[in-house]
Amino acid sequence: MSVSVLQTVLENGQAVAAHRPWPRVIVTAETWTVLGSGLAGGAWTLLGLWGEVGWVHLALHESTSGFIGVASLACPEGRFPALGRLHPPAQRLERAISDLVGLQPVAAPDTRPWLDHGRWPLRHPLGNARAPTQPLPPYRFLPAEGESLHQIPVGPVHAGIIEPGHFRFTANGETVVRLEERLGYVHKGIEHLLSGASLEQAARLVGRVSGDSTVAYALAFARAVEAATATEIPTRAHWLRALMAELERLAHHCGDIGAICNDAAFALMLAHCAVLREQVLRASAACFGHRLLMDVVVPGGVARDLAASDVDLLRALVTDLRRQFAPLVELYDNTASLQDRTVGTGFVRPVLIQQFGCGGPIGRAGGRAFDARFTSAYPPYEQLGFAPLTRTDSDVNARVWLRIGEVGQSLALIEQILDQLPIGPVRVDVSRSGQAGEGMALIEGFRGDILVWLRLNADGTVARCHPRDPSWFQWPLLEAAIEGNIVADFPLCNKSFNGSYSGHDL
Repeated sequence: MSVSVLQTVLENGQAVAAHRPWPRVIVTAETWTVLGSGLAGGAWTLLGLWGEVGWVHLALHESTSGFIGVASLACPEGRFPALGRLHPPAQRLERAISDLVGLQPVAAPDTRPWLDHGRWPLRHPLGNARAPTQPLPPYRFLPAEGESLHQIPVGPVHAGIIEPGHFRFTANGETVVRLEERLGYVHKGIEHLLSGASLEQAARLVGRVSGDSTVAYALAFARAVEAATATEIPTRAHWLRALMAELERLAHHCGDIGAICNDAAFALMLAHCAVLREQVLRASAACFGHRLLMDVVVPGGVARDLAASDVDLLRALVTDLRRQFAPLVELYDNTASLQDRTVGTGFVRPVLIQQFGCGGPIGRAGGRAFDARFTSAYPPYEQLGFAPLTRTDSDVNARVWLRIGEVGQSLALIEQILDQLPIGPVRVDVSRSGQAGEGMALIEGFRGDILVWLRLNADGTVARCHPRDPSWFQWPLLEAAIEGNIVADFPLCNKSFNGSYSGHDL
């Protein structure tokens, strides 16, 4: 790895000793702006941006060196220099900080509320909360000018079993000129609920931030707690966590492949892929007691061990899925009418993917070879043979093929894990040193990288916890993906992204 410029910049600040495993540094407003300029120039990638009373925090990743660091800026006057004016991916995060904490980004290009729809009983619930004194003004969607343009409002209530989100299309005939999203309808106050929670309560809550990513979220939270408390967990627990993470990825990739094809009116693939997903869910329930693997990954290890008989069950699952999946891949590849819908549809420029630090299948289908399992190499992935799969065509078809490739990769990883699974205990007590600590973790879920940052009180309860979903950097690119496509292709583009409403809205 090369010398880290980001690390050099952060060394000018005051390091926080209790923050692990990556440094957190208190910086000046001038350094904060320098960091924003580096983001704008592509020197590093935005991992997270969140606030608390009197402070705003910024997590960054430098790809050339692999360095990760957190910068913290004091906001005694309730303001901070806006990064969104330099780096557009920060804008929605800054709007969320303004809604939740009440800190105001100075010179922000977009000051509209984001999560707050004017229905909350309190303004700024994570800051100096107060009752609303007046209603919020009507939400202003961005204008689009031109001849023969019309608007199509969709949602927030949709026609299927799906979470709410509003999509405002501006179209010329059937061609989409602009799409603007409005999210926040499933805001649940998770960060407020986490404050003061015990580790057991918090682990259950974080595991439900986005229910289809329960293993990834629980793993990120557990690793953040273990970093904050300097807790070393048993080796077998690391391997079982990876096994569950790959089962989760396998189930949802199979589901997504089928659902994308269904939105192109090819229901046969949905039916077959749903069977594969169901097989994975049943195996998960048989091995770990829950179809979605909830509450099995916990701080200190895992709550349930894998029996010897379950190893045979999982080996049989891998063999059976390989046998059934190969003909489905061939079916997708050889169905011309399906290819006609997916190839070239929903293209996202790779430069935007890099700018937004977009991860997961969307990012890797657009050439960004970032995978936290490989890049951050948390255990046991550094001992497993794999590398991120990438493509450069960056359309719906590319996102399907990326998932197809990752299904095969997860099957191979499950085999490797079962072959090398060590014996031993699976859980230890989390260290209770009586000292407050801070920890951060970056974990690869099936959608992309999940970040969890937390601070613990001296009694072991959570003082502040911020979980960041990969969808924060993917939802904005869906707006870019649909431009120039027809309205009827929006469900196809949307499903190829499969952003989490719940994970985003918190």
